[in-house]
Amino acid sequence: MASERALKLGVAAGVAGLMALSVAADLLSPLPEPRRIVLCGLLALAPASLLWRCLRRLALRTPRMEGATGRHPAAAAPVARPQGASDAQLGGDVAPPPSLADAMLSLEARLEHAPIALFRIDHAAGVGAVAPLNAAARRLLAPGRASAPQDLHQLLAAQPVGQRQLVSFDTERGAERALVAVSALSVQGASQRLAALMPVESELEAEALNAWRQLVQVLTHEIMNSLTPVASLSRTARGLLDDAQAALPADIHADLGTALDAIARRAASLVDFVGSYRSLSTVPQAQPQRVPLEELFERLKALLEPQWQGRLSFSVEPASLEVMIDPGQLEQALINLLKNAAEAGTQAQVSARLSRGGRLRIDVSDNGPGVPEALAAHIFTPFFSTKKQGRGIGLAMVRHLVHANGGTVRHARQVGAGARFILTF
Repeated sequence: MASERALKLGVAAGVAGLMALSVAADLLSPLPEPRRIVLCGLLALAPASLLWRCLRRLALRTPRMEGATGRHPAAAAPVARPQGASDAQLGGDVAPPPSLADAMLSLEARLEHAPIALFRIDHAAGVGAVAPLNAAARRLLAPGRASAPQDLHQLLAAQPVGQRQLVSFDTERGAERALVAVSALSVQGASQRLAALMPVESELEAEALNAWRQLVQVLTHEIMNSLTPVASLSRTARGLLDDAQAALPADIHADLGTALDAIARRAASLVDFVGSYRSLSTVPQAQPQRVPLEELFERLKALLEPQWQGRLSFSVEPASLEVMIDPGQLEQALINLLKNAAEAGTQAQVSARLSRGGRLRIDVSDNGPGVPEALAAHIFTPFFSTKKQGRGIGLAMVRHLVHANGGTVRHARQVGAGARFILTF
């Protein structure tokens, strides 16, 4: 530290000497021009030589970590050396700093593996040309993700600078929401924009699911607190009415009995109704284990075959495909989807394979009428149902079970007729 401080003082002295020489040059202006130039050059030799030596020695020193100890990041990792070897034996007391090429490669690697998708937007003649800058952006535009990359380009080019916006774009798995932020910059005199896109559909779904679960828990608790005394009082009143049957006219007794029976039946029906919703907030913690999908599909096929009678098919590619998951919860999610498929169509297929990035993808599709476009955004919402006797539990439970196992479920637009759901883990 002492030698480094001395070098810095030497740099300061050299700079001060050159500054003083610049002032002295003005004082020597009465001298002839050639003589003044020679004299200034001779006077500048000493401070310039001191400044050069000090700067050169400082540049050769190894940078140290900055942070809690005030050191430079480049010295975060110590240099390995043989036991007992001195600095002089290792070729000096310092290591050369990283070259500009190494720094550029390091910066490029960080940019390539950034966890958000980065895009460059070039504006020429009022039209924005969008190009991906890293791997996350290229994956977003690859087949299987954004279904219309050109539409996504136009969406990014239209975003204002300096604001964060929540946008939505179509993918093979359905609409996906993402947070986008755009900044303006100039590169070699050319105006550009840098767009950062972070998909947040899974996080938003998890938050919405948690909010629904808490709401359902509160509502069912309050409703059950009110229904329990109603059901109890109706039974008590029915018993009192039977005891007083002899004292009442027959028609009044019959009317009161009918009314009390109706109250008791409705209370029991509401208890059952609320109990089904309570299941959304009481799903047990997932217990993942290694599950061969072919075996799981065989169990499902044996269970559902009497209902489908050969109209349900399963496929796994490759046959040895396995997944870490709670088998009971995955089976229940698939049963709920296939129950809807049985009510909508005459045939259904379930297929499992690895998608891009090595993630498991399970497709469940049928040949029914499909989901109307206007309702597709609401089908996973609790209490929402298109059926007259539906309770809006089945698909909400599917989403809950899939999220509990670290996956996502989407409704995808089918090329032909029918509905199609994609589970990704």
